[in-house]
Amino acid sequence: MAPQLRAAKGKEFELRAIAYSESVHLYQLVNEKMFHRMKCILFAFALFLTGAVSAQQQFQDSIATERAALQRNNSWVLAAWAGANIIQGSISASNAKGSDHYFHQMNAYWNTVNMAVAGMGLLAAKKQLTGIHTQERNLKEQQKIEKLLLLNTGLDAAYIMTGLYLKERGNRLQSDQPTGYGNSLVLQGAFLLVFDIIQYAENRRNGKLLEKNTTNWHLEPTPTGLALAYRF
Repeated sequence: MAPQLRAAKGKEFELRAIAYSESVHLYQLVNEKMFHRMKCILFAFALFLTGAVSAQQQFQDSIATERAALQRNNSWVLAAWAGANIIQGSISASNAKGSDHYFHQMNAYWNTVNMAVAGMGLLAAKKQLTGIHTQERNLKEQQKIEKLLLLNTGLDAAYIMTGLYLKERGNRLQSDQPTGYGNSLVLQGAFLLVFDIIQYAENRRNGKLLEKNTTNWHLEPTPTGLALAYRF
C-alpha cells in the first residue's frame, strides 16, 4: 500500500511540475505577444506624433512666410509711392507757385519719412524668416503687426484732420503755406489710411488661420489627470 501511495504522490508531483512548466511557458508566450503588441502601438504612436509635429511646424512656417511676404510686398508699394512723390514733388515744387509750391514741397518732405519706413519694413520682413517659428512666436508677431496697423490707421485719420485744419486756416488767413501743406497732408493721410486698412485686412486673414489652429490644442480631463489633446 505504501509503495502505491508513494507512486501516486510521485505521479501527482510530476503532473504539478508539468502544469507549472506549461503555465510558465504560457505566461512567457503571453508576455511576448503583449510586448510585441505594445511595441507596435508605441511605434504607430511615434509615427503619428512625428507626423503631427511635422505638419504643425509646416503650418507655423507657412504663417510666418505669408506674414513676411505681406510686409515685404507692402513695403515695396510704400517705397514706390514715396519715390514717385519725392521725385515729382521736388520737380514740381521748383516750378509751381502759391499754395501748389507748398503742396509739392510737403509731398517731397513727407515721403522721405515714408521711404525710411519702407526700408525698415523690408529689413523687418527679412528678419522674420530667421529662426524657428513656434506657435508662441507667431502669435506674438501677428498681434504685434496687427496692433501696429490699427495704431497707424488712427494716426492716418489724425493726419487728415490736421490737413483739413491747416487748409481751413490757410483759406481763412489767405496764406499759401498752410493751404498747400494742408492739401498735402489730406492726400498723404488718405493714401496711408486706405493702405493701412488693406494691410490690416490681409494680416487679419493670416491671424484668423493662426487663431483657428491655436483652438485645436486644448486640455481635457482623463482618469489620471489632464492631457494635452489635438482636436481635428
